[in-house]
Amino acid sequence: MGGPLGGSTSPGEGRQGRRALEPGPGPVASGAGLSSAQVEALLQISGGGPPVATGKVGVVSELSELGARRPQRADARRNFDALLVAAREVFSEQGVAASLEDVARRAGVGIGTLYRNFPTRQELVEAVYVGEIRELCQAARSADAEHPWDALVAWLRRFVDYVATKRALAEGLNRDSDVFAACREAMYAAGAPLLERAQAAGEARSDLGFDDLVRLVIGVLSAGFPDDDRRDKVLAIALDGVRTQTSWTAVRSAGRDTVMPR
Repeated sequence: MGGPLGGSTSPGEGRQGRRALEPGPGPVASGAGLSSAQVEALLQISGGGPPVATGKVGVVSELSELGARRPQRADARRNFDALLVAAREVFSEQGVAASLEDVARRAGVGIGTLYRNFPTRQELVEAVYVGEIRELCQAARSADAEHPWDALVAWLRRFVDYVATKRALAEGLNRDSDVFAACREAMYAAGAPLLERAQAAGEARSDLGFDDLVRLVIGVLSAGFPDDDRRDKVLAIALDGVRTQTSWTAVRSAGRDTVMPR
């Protein structure tokens, strides 16, 4: 892949951080049989607001409205969006215990504006996390038009960014919360069809489940790398084992020998 795929991993990551990166058990592993468009409907997100599940979800039947909702006024929406962008950056740099004053300052708003939109730190952390899930779902939709293998890898490229953000948010995420469960469900539902399409095209091995693929990628990202290039190289080697021999033969015949499209 061209350019960085996300924040570099570092050795010695704490037990809690590793636990927060692990895929959850349960029906999410099947992808729930939803298309990426259905996932968008499932999340019902506006600008990083929390998801509200529908009857299609196996993990939860319905979520109450949690956290902040995106304001209706244009100027208020700009502040809301700026706060989410700033929070993602600050939390990635300093962790979820970072000063909220720093978040407000980077967003160019006052601390009162931050608290009007996100009354608690937990609501801000969850909103950033939900925003990452929303982007993952959008990436799955965008990848639908690509070659099956390239579509899967393009989505995994975005998944690497998601893992980097999730690692930064690990200490502030409640794995037992309905928000976390619904987000995990939506993430699996968005990505699983891409693997299934690659398998149907004979590009990816048929004995691999989506949960297996997620664990493979997370396992690679959990190692310590001196830089993103080294990480990307190891990830490409790992994905060699996902691609079928038939696919590799066709790729080499066509002169396309790149595992991770640039």
